[in-house]
Amino acid sequence: MTEPIHDEPHGGALGSRLNWLRAAVLGANDGIVSTAGLVVGVAGATGSRAALLTAGLAGLLAGSMSMAAGEYVSVSTQRDSEMAALAVERRELREQPEAELEELTELLEVRGLSREVAREAAEQLTARDALRAHARVELGIDPDELTNPWHAAWASFLAFTVGALLPLLAIVLPPAGLRLAVTVVCVLAALVLTGWSSARLGEADPRRAVLRNVAGGVLAMGVTYAAGSLLGAAGV
Repeated sequence: MTEPIHDEPHGGALGSRLNWLRAAVLGANDGIVSTAGLVVGVAGATGSRAALLTAGLAGLLAGSMSMAAGEYVSVSTQRDSEMAALAVERRELREQPEAELEELTELLEVRGLSREVAREAAEQLTARDALRAHARVELGIDPDELTNPWHAAWASFLAFTVGALLPLLAIVLPPAGLRLAVTVVCVLAALVLTGWSSARLGEADPRRAVLRNVAGGVLAMGVTYAAGSLLGAAGV
């Protein structure tokens, strides 16, 4: 008889994948939408290829650095909080081991184990690695897989850069008469792809993610193009 295959992701593996997915999707979407809005807005005011290239490159560099710095600060704060919580737990285990054992027992009881089974499991987990047991059950932290701010920062930097390159190239490479149309089509196609990919990797319904991405991109480009056109018409 063939054994059933159970490949549903659990615990830290899923959490780690979703963290990387979050950083990559946010970075790519922000790169696509913000740079597209910027260059489309400039295109509404001027047809100068030099102006479009300058604006796009400035947006790419500023945005990628901003995303990387923001992600680094955010994840560093999270890591500091995790390390502080582990330090408190380590001290409590050293100073009041019996109370911590009882706390672990109660936490396992809350999860559905009987008192006797919970106590036995708590004793075995404590004997094997008390800190790891409390970190996972009480704090929801894996001491071996603390968040890394540098990884998150680089992921956001690269994702934003890759996303921003598409509207930048789409606006400067085609002939003047096709720039806007090519950019809009490329941006919408990229947003459909990133929305679908993020939903599939997160095992969610792709239709809602795609709709959100496309709606945001259309709104951003429409607003900035209108503003650029008004400024261009006014001779600003």
